[in-house]
Amino acid sequence: MRCTATRTRRSGERNRAIRNHGLNGANSVSVMLEREQTQALRASEQRYRTLFDLVPVAVYCCDAAGVIQQFNRRAAELWGREPSPGDTDERFCGSLKLFRPDGSFMPHEQCPMAEVVSGKLAQVCDAEALIERPDGSRITVIVNIRPLMSAQGEVTGAINCFFDVTERKRDAERSREYVARLGDADRRKSEFLAMLAHELRNPLATISAGLQVQRLAGTDTQAPNSVTELMERQVGHLVGLVDDLLDVNRIGQGKVHLRRGRVALATIVHAAVETARSLIEHMGHKLILEMPTEPIWLNADPLRLAQVVGNLLNNASKFTGNGGRVSLTVALRGEEAEIRVRDNGVGISADQLPFVFDMFMQARAPLERSGTGLGIGLALAKTLVEMHGGTIEAHSAGVTHGSEFVLRLPVTHEAPQPQPSTPAHETCATTMARRVLVVDDNCDAAESLALVLKLSGHVAYIAHDGLEAVAKAAELSPDLILLDIGLPTINGYEAARRIREQARGKSLMLVALTGWGQDADRQKSRDAGFDAHLVKPVDAQVLTNLLLELHALAPVDRGS
Repeated sequence: MRCTATRTRRSGERNRAIRNHGLNGANSVSVMLEREQTQALRASEQRYRTLFDLVPVAVYCCDAAGVIQQFNRRAAELWGREPSPGDTDERFCGSLKLFRPDGSFMPHEQCPMAEVVSGKLAQVCDAEALIERPDGSRITVIVNIRPLMSAQGEVTGAINCFFDVTERKRDAERSREYVARLGDADRRKSEFLAMLAHELRNPLATISAGLQVQRLAGTDTQAPNSVTELMERQVGHLVGLVDDLLDVNRIGQGKVHLRRGRVALATIVHAAVETARSLIEHMGHKLILEMPTEPIWLNADPLRLAQVVGNLLNNASKFTGNGGRVSLTVALRGEEAEIRVRDNGVGISADQLPFVFDMFMQARAPLERSGTGLGIGLALAKTLVEMHGGTIEAHSAGVTHGSEFVLRLPVTHEAPQPQPSTPAHETCATTMARRVLVVDDNCDAAESLALVLKLSGHVAYIAHDGLEAVAKAAELSPDLILLDIGLPTINGYEAARRIREQARGKSLMLVALTGWGQDADRQKSRDAGFDAHLVKPVDAQVLTNLLLELHALAPVDRGS
């Protein structure tokens, strides 16, 4: 309304000026009209310029000669600089460098703007291009160009609107990579579960067959004795698989802690050799061991490093045919101990060599290589070696040419610490008969363990739930209680607390015997009053050591 009133007032003024002043008035009106048109044009240009700079899309235009006429703020931001007055599109874009989506360089005469201005292209819609800016960074843009035409239909220039899609492209690429990783992870999981089932069935089949042989053999003692060794070896294999899986979980959660100390490398190597010896002998391999004459000392966790070297030896044996050769060489190289495990087995192909330390790598092995494990051992070895400040490498000349793993660890020059003398009771090879209460809701597990104890000369009792365990502990006054954690009525932790409150509860040995073996589980056992925490299945020698310890702590009460 205000604008309409203003225009009406000005129109009235012009009419009065014409009537009052005649020709001179007409000239004055003409001057007023020009002034008003100039002011309106400036206001319109200001509005256009403001809008031009505010739009989030980069815009610039060229004339027919390719000279840049106008550009907005967003264009200058994306270019990383502003054109100089009189800059041509060719000279300016030449300073920026343009590339096609595939990364190949785009000469100026082939760039979208040049082809529209020259008339080669009628227009450009949603074309993709890469701009390399003066600072060397690159952005991806989507380009839309329309020509400017004269009344005669000639091209007088062109307007280019472009916008940055770099982040969108990166997000899309990350999404594709994420989806690909999910697919790969799902494939690896499926392959791993299939391999796990395969690896579990092999020893279980041997154990099952062994039990049938023992049942059919009857009183024939020779056949069952040899079968027993087979079953023991397969049980050890099963335990190793479970231990590796638990180690993977602990390492993934950052819960593996090294118990480091000054240790002779020879001690670690010999322990690893003993661990792998049964498989090497079973495969009929020739083991070549080369050790230096002078001792090499490490600041290391001996159990973990023996696990690493044992994994390397087992790995070499698994991938070497019957009657093959496995060698282990130890040497001192400057300030590093070098361990080389070499075999003349199947070797590693060039495409798999960079990935041999990846978790579950073995799950991708050919099906004809059965019984080769879960692909966990080498991944664990690499992690444990790096935790010790060392390195591990894999080498192979290719398939059928064998493989070599080289482990390097920093040596220590610290003075040796005096070793405590061995208590006399640890040298005792026999134990006196003890009363042992076995508590497990799995009847087969409880009865088999009780049978082992009875055959070892002890008196064994059985309970199958938490409340029964508390009652029998009070009734029988056992010397040792092997107590499961997951029990009916009350769990093992609560049962342990109640047993400790009994008259003899503080003097007996209370041991958790469970399938739960994480650090948090062991801490709960300590908090509940357990003296030790064993993970199923328990080795007979471990039980013997416990009973030896019990014998040293307290003599047998003959009247109990």
